[in-house]
Amino acid sequence: MKVGLFIDTFYPMVDGVIKVVDNYARRLANKCEVTVFCPAVKGYNPKDDKKFPYEIVRCTALPIPGQDYSLPLPLADPAFNLPLIKSDLDIVHIHSPFAVGTAGVFYSKIHQIPVVGTLHSQYRQDFERTFKLEPTVKMALNTLMMTFSTCDECWAVNPAIRDLYVNEYGLTAPCKVMLNATDHLPVADPAAAAERVNKRYGIEAGETVFLFVGRINFQKNLDFTVRALKILKDRHIQFKMIFVGQGLDEDRLAALVRELGLEDRIIMAGLVGGREDLQDLYSRAKLFLFPSLYDANSLVQIEAACQGTPTVFIRGARTAATVTDGVNALISDPTEEAFADAIQSVLDDPALYDRLSTAARKQLYLDWDTVVDRVYDKYQELIAAKKADLETKKRL
Repeated sequence: MKVGLFIDTFYPMVDGVIKVVDNYARRLANKCEVTVFCPAVKGYNPKDDKKFPYEIVRCTALPIPGQDYSLPLPLADPAFNLPLIKSDLDIVHIHSPFAVGTAGVFYSKIHQIPVVGTLHSQYRQDFERTFKLEPTVKMALNTLMMTFSTCDECWAVNPAIRDLYVNEYGLTAPCKVMLNATDHLPVADPAAAAERVNKRYGIEAGETVFLFVGRINFQKNLDFTVRALKILKDRHIQFKMIFVGQGLDEDRLAALVRELGLEDRIIMAGLVGGREDLQDLYSRAKLFLFPSLYDANSLVQIEAACQGTPTVFIRGARTAATVTDGVNALISDPTEEAFADAIQSVLDDPALYDRLSTAARKQLYLDWDTVVDRVYDKYQELIAAKKADLETKKRL
């Protein structure tokens, strides 16, 4: 089997979708031939691609001013199109519906092979920020839905995202749920992990730690988090909050921390690339704070669950569709006061915290090996179904 994974950004840029594609490709490479088709983003070094256990084909991309992402130009790049033409793929799997993803769909239609589309994002939110006018937003969204609706099957990352695409975005392709997972493992020695984190960031041994990992972007409600933490400080609750990641709003976040007088409570750790270092941080944290209404189903909440660290969400977050409030996570009302109350509730009730922690690990932690085994089986089913359909059409 030859599999093509298509995505409109890739390493050295880091986000959840990139991690999904990488984890798919690494595990599928043990079963079949895999090629990732993607753009040459800022900071990309061709030598680095040779280190991956799968093939990578890149197209030219132009930087977009004021954005983390680039504009891929696959149709104008022979260095991309020639390997694609020669790839002899059996199945295409697009992880974004833009230029590179569309190139994958075109290839699948020309060669009459199945194409799968994974629904990772809430695109309407992005379009509303970019275009402002509702007719333009609808036109952009309809264009993307045309791409996804030509897929043989779409996979939503949780039931809430499936409902969003089918009931609000107008998706017409068959749509199923395929959950995300993590390549993290529970730390073998939590006490040693805590000691390493304490030493690295100057944290006292018994101090309560909260954590965020991801792009430093206010669309993820990071300012909301900081204001909720100010409420906790005003209640004389001791804690340290660690923000891990980089992004366009690092300076804005640092300025808000200074404005609210939280410099002694908040640590901006920057990018932490090593998996073991991240596992230590998740293990050390008491809670993972994630009031994002932007994310569809973030990997970070699964990484936290791997270490038995519960996440605090806010009501209405589609990324919370896989959790149960008060059982394996907490979901607060969407106000800073309510979010602070939710955090304080587990600090005041150790028995509740222990139940949440145990259930998070047992019920929400899912590894990529399990998921990709299912993905591989689905690929085989779709390829067989496509061949059978083509044979039927020939006979008719």
